[in-house]
Amino acid sequence: MTEPLTMIDLFAGCGGMTAGFVRTGRYKPTMAVEWNLHAAATYAANFGEDHMRWGDIAEIKDSEIPRADVVIGGPPCQGFSNLGSRDVNDPRNKLWKEYIRFVLRAQPKVFVIENVDRFRSSSEFALLLKEVEPGGLLEGYKLQHAHMLAADYGVPQRRVRTIVIGSRVGTIPIPAQTHARDLTLDDVDQELQPWRTVRDAIDGLPKVPATTDLPDSSETFFGQVVPGIFKGLDIHLGRRPTSMSLERYNHIPPGGGRFNLPDHLLPNCWRNKKSGTTDVMGRMVWDRPSLTIRTEFFKPEKGQYLHPQWDADDAGKRVNRPITHYEAARLQDFPEDYRWCGSKIQIARQIGNAVPVGLAAAIARHLLKYL
Repeated sequence: MTEPLTMIDLFAGCGGMTAGFVRTGRYKPTMAVEWNLHAAATYAANFGEDHMRWGDIAEIKDSEIPRADVVIGGPPCQGFSNLGSRDVNDPRNKLWKEYIRFVLRAQPKVFVIENVDRFRSSSEFALLLKEVEPGGLLEGYKLQHAHMLAADYGVPQRRVRTIVIGSRVGTIPIPAQTHARDLTLDDVDQELQPWRTVRDAIDGLPKVPATTDLPDSSETFFGQVVPGIFKGLDIHLGRRPTSMSLERYNHIPPGGGRFNLPDHLLPNCWRNKKSGTTDVMGRMVWDRPSLTIRTEFFKPEKGQYLHPQWDADDAGKRVNRPITHYEAARLQDFPEDYRWCGSKIQIARQIGNAVPVGLAAAIARHLLKYL
């Protein structure tokens, strides 16, 4: 192959999936669609504004959709997510039909859908499966689907996603894992590598962030002025926790959480809840992958987001803060020099909603054998 494979990214967000495909050096994005301005600006800052369409995907005419070798994307998942309403009538659940419209117009050899793990048990997924049957809109494509754990593909994060691969160039299986938790002799024979860890991703970054604020800068994309462009340590941002929060953080060892807090530091909502939400107020572990990085990773009360540095005997060697935006991006496997646009909250949402770059890259490399 000498010519790059052309690619369309739908519901592209800040470009995590495109970043993974581009990482292989074999794919060229020719169109991307994203409705959120700041996410679209982040995508454009990294891959170019010329092919990014900022706006409602339903407003793009059939005649504007180019042919492409590959179509990728993750329709909004809130309706399927365990954290969402799981309302089958949620209009966001219908956006996968727009995805199919693009597939029909672009006529890709392969398409890839990424979504939350619960997607495989949804009514929308059942309808998708029917579309590849004789007489369906996607007749001629063969579907393979599975849950993929990002850590099994070189991402320092235990994030499970549904991956669907549709192919009209023969059946394409789900990629075999490349990394494993506890390597055995059989794993070594299969050339599996050990899971990457929090240490691999963020060790060496400043323990005390230099600032709590983004630099005062802006850029224009799509005729709109947005905060940015930020990269690297620009988004290594601290917070201003209360004295109560700092006291709570100080009691949490690596792998621990709210159950490590003494009674006098427990809010009533936790004191009265004796089970569940075990990762709340949790501290990461240096030599394990992180748990799922969500959109509010800067709030320890939302999950296992405290910095992993902790010493049982020396309180002075503890890092009592949540991870920063930059650390979260590194745990999502974004490149060190990735560029970001938006406010602190907007960038956090982009990071938490993104496809882990290494997971996308593993899928992209796997597809090359069939394309």
